[in-house]
Amino acid sequence: QVRLVESGGGLVQAGESLRLSCAASGGTFSSLNMGWFRQAPGKERELVGGILWTGDNIYYAEFVKGRFIISRDNAKNTVYLQMNSLKPDDTAIYYCAARPGPSMEIAPSRYIYWGQGTQVTVSS
Repeated sequence: QVRLVESGGGLVQAGESLRLSCAASGGTFSSLNMGWFRQAPGKERELVGGILWTGDNIYYAEFVKGRFIISRDNAKNTVYLQMNSLKPDDTAIYYCAARPGPSMEIAPSRYIYWGQGTQVTVSS
């Protein structure tokens, strides 16, 4: 059983940056495809981006391209989400998720393991 724990959320002003971390335990992190999702009040959970288990293929949703960067450190069993130029619309609970297999997926239902989420609030 893989356990995921997010950290790094908080309250920032528009234009500022945050870095989220997701620490994994209980499994072989290097074989997991990792995704970052977010869910704002009243909205469906959506994929922010994901990183393949190899680390050499990274996907970003259009609404974060050029602002967010996903990376992973397999030695630390951790995946990161660097969020720059934050906007009020980025306000949401951010979750990391993991799935084994050869590919990343967009749909939340395709991910097996989930963290508890961390709140990100961007004020205008």
